[in-house]
Amino acid sequence: MDFPPAYPHGPVEPFGDDLFLVRGAIDFNRFIRLSRNMAVVQSGSELTLVNPIRLDEKGLRDLDALGTVRHVMRLGSFHGSDDPFYMDRYKPQFWGQTGGKRYKTPAIDRELTEGGELPFPGARLICFSASLHPESALVLARGRGVLLTCDALQTYGDYSNLNWPARLLMPILGFSKSTLIGPLWLKAATPPGGSLRPDFERLLALEFDTMLAAHGTLLKTGAHAAVERAVARAFAK
Repeated sequence: MDFPPAYPHGPVEPFGDDLFLVRGAIDFNRFIRLSRNMAVVQSGSELTLVNPIRLDEKGLRDLDALGTVRHVMRLGSFHGSDDPFYMDRYKPQFWGQTGGKRYKTPAIDRELTEGGELPFPGARLICFSASLHPESALVLARGRGVLLTCDALQTYGDYSNLNWPARLLMPILGFSKSTLIGPLWLKAATPPGGSLRPDFERLLALEFDTMLAAHGTLLKTGAHAAVERAVARAFAK
């Protein structure tokens, strides 16, 4: 079976209690290379990959040294190119929301629902109920709280892992060096005449201080206040 290649990425590195990340990239098209991040949640000997990105052979060895990949989790319906690789390699359970139109495979083993079961304890899932495309955010009760997102919320401390055309385009498209609601995602996900603000307000009712999105950089602290500012800016009008 043919899978997309492993794009350049950094090491598997810790960023919280039993939490690890990999920062990498993906070619959006022939000209644009974007940043991409994967979170790894460790629960005993089991690993859950959140927003998976394919690793090279060294990265896979480092991943295997942490435990056994038992779960793969898709938080956003616009992501999923590397999910089949991990399903083929590890035969884990696949967690995701139904209704996504871009990636039809792999088949969902465990549906992600707000208040439903998750593959590890101490976590809350927020599903964007008004969104036209399935999207969710995960808050882990580790440390002062860790927020994992896909496209809805992103943080750019810098434009690392982007190529120069992408770095030039990002500010033009509304991706400033800040924490923000993904402008392209918001446009695609908002129903005509509707608003996603109530979903973000439900997320802000939870406690978190660290944030890792599927794009951008890790926000080690101050994430809750940063998300509050992002929501206020996005829905100011």
